[in-house]
Amino acid sequence: MPAQQPAVSVIMPVLNEERHLRDSVRHILGQEYAGEMEVVIALGPSKDRTDEIAAELVREDPRVVTVPNPSGRTPAALNAAIKASRHPIVVRVDGHGMLSPNYIATAVRLLEETGAQNVGGIMHAEGENAWEDAVAAAMTSRIGVGNAAFHTGGKAGPADTVYLGVFRREALERAGGYNEEFIRAQDWELNFRIREAGGLIWFSPELKVQYRPRPSVRALAKQYKDYGRWRHVVARYHSGSINLRYLASPTALCAIAAGVVVGAAVSPWGFVVPVGYLAAITVGSVPAGKGLSLKARAQIPVAMATMHMSWGFGFLTSPRSLAAKVIASRRPAVSRDFADGV
Repeated sequence: MPAQQPAVSVIMPVLNEERHLRDSVRHILGQEYAGEMEVVIALGPSKDRTDEIAAELVREDPRVVTVPNPSGRTPAALNAAIKASRHPIVVRVDGHGMLSPNYIATAVRLLEETGAQNVGGIMHAEGENAWEDAVAAAMTSRIGVGNAAFHTGGKAGPADTVYLGVFRREALERAGGYNEEFIRAQDWELNFRIREAGGLIWFSPELKVQYRPRPSVRALAKQYKDYGRWRHVVARYHSGSINLRYLASPTALCAIAAGVVVGAAVSPWGFVVPVGYLAAITVGSVPAGKGLSLKARAQIPVAMATMHMSWGFGFLTSPRSLAAKVIASRRPAVSRDFADGV
């Protein structure tokens, strides 16, 4: 590794992250990276010990600082952390994400090699119990999430979006930062604007971040309902940004609902659709659950169905008024003097 590496700012939006925050920061500060580093944690109004843990981290290491995020919204937290940071490379990390040891060094190298404005890699879901193992398996299988490279892996190359991201600061400032109206899907929306302005988004399987799945069916359902709801807002905000992968879950939900109605009111043949769907995710869960406990394998179809149906429901019920509100908004600029980029 070269003796001189560009300085990096790691930004973290956190809310109710007492379970994972210390471990996540440990994975950042332990990076195999020779350049200067700072960690800016944007603190939302947590109801657990997150603020207390963050204060301990600040006392323990001068590289860690905190900024307030009164709204608790992720894009507002990210913009607040960007404003408070000072280095030319900006690394986004969530409070439940664990960077691999050479993540930052690899990302900086890829920025230099590709000329990209943002690089990212694989959202490597790993559970800590049977349910989370099941969700992790669903989130890393094609039948669970389709062909999204940042979930399932793939060849390095240009991408529509990547998980989290390592940015050139100039790209973030040119784009005006994250659009704070997007409670979810803010990464996809920002990367769309960067690409629209001619910037390159680069995916590489060399980059891996361990991700801790939601701990319950209810939490997973809410997560994916919000994903679907806000992905439809993106589609309305940026005309032409939708593709067939995003229509799979809404289509499946409609087909299953129609099949149940037909099966109950007209002919038992209508039940072929929901039964066929259940059979498909059950069969698909077999290879996805390889190496897991029997308890975890048994829950993979539940995780898949929760993800599919919740995403589809969120997409279908996303109100036009929400998109209209977002379209009428204006993004606040994120600007700050910064050093020369890589």
